[in-house]
Amino acid sequence: MNASTPPEPTGRVALVTGGSRGIGYGIAEALVARGDRVCITGRGEDALKEAVERLGADRAVHIAGKAHDEAHQARAVERTMEAFGRVDYLINNAGTNPVFGPMADLDLNVARKVYETNVISALGFAQQTWKAWQRENGGAIVNIASVAGVAASPFVGAYGMSKAAMINLTLQLAHEFAPVVRVNAIAPAVVKTKFAEALYEGREAEVTAAYPLGRLGVPADIGGAAAFLTSDQSDWITGQTLVIDGGIFLNAGVG
Repeated sequence: MNASTPPEPTGRVALVTGGSRGIGYGIAEALVARGDRVCITGRGEDALKEAVERLGADRAVHIAGKAHDEAHQARAVERTMEAFGRVDYLINNAGTNPVFGPMADLDLNVARKVYETNVISALGFAQQTWKAWQRENGGAIVNIASVAGVAASPFVGAYGMSKAAMINLTLQLAHEFAPVVRVNAIAPAVVKTKFAEALYEGREAEVTAAYPLGRLGVPADIGGAAAFLTSDQSDWITGQTLVIDGGIFLNAGVG
């Protein structure tokens, strides 16, 4: 297949939350590239339209809204079903991290917002896709967590706390939804996106030096992993968290 030849349709459909840019768009792009069709969500109508144009209007649709809004969650699943007649895969990527600082000074209302957007919304979308399609027809869910959820993460503690909860949510759903739906998580380290700019902007060389593989992540790294976890090749994998970190956890060793 050359670059101008569209892939053969797989007949499978994915709902990707937070899919207009960054990691979410990278995942949508990987799924479309293998022949899936996708519905992407996000807050910005214009950004979503531009993303759909890049993905291909015959292979992608969008719906704008706030991830933590239950009505939006229901509409997103309805939109996917109306457009494509099924929703095999759910990628819970929508998230927020509006605060940078120590936990001792954390505004509890901000913590609630982070948890609501990063965790409760993921559960809500999972409930919706389960009832609309997956309970009777099977499929897979991939939750985008973070290395911040598996280790202490100074100055992004609220975000890390929410991602630890998402990893546990993955375990709970994997247990409850088996054997018909597989549920796994991906825990990336720093990926070069607008969302993560505060973690490396102005000091990228310094941050990169900590990574044994010599670079920060890019959205395609996570897209490839999500494509694997929603493929037949991962058919015996559920309840797992795949850490994609450029080797940075190797630096926790002795010596």
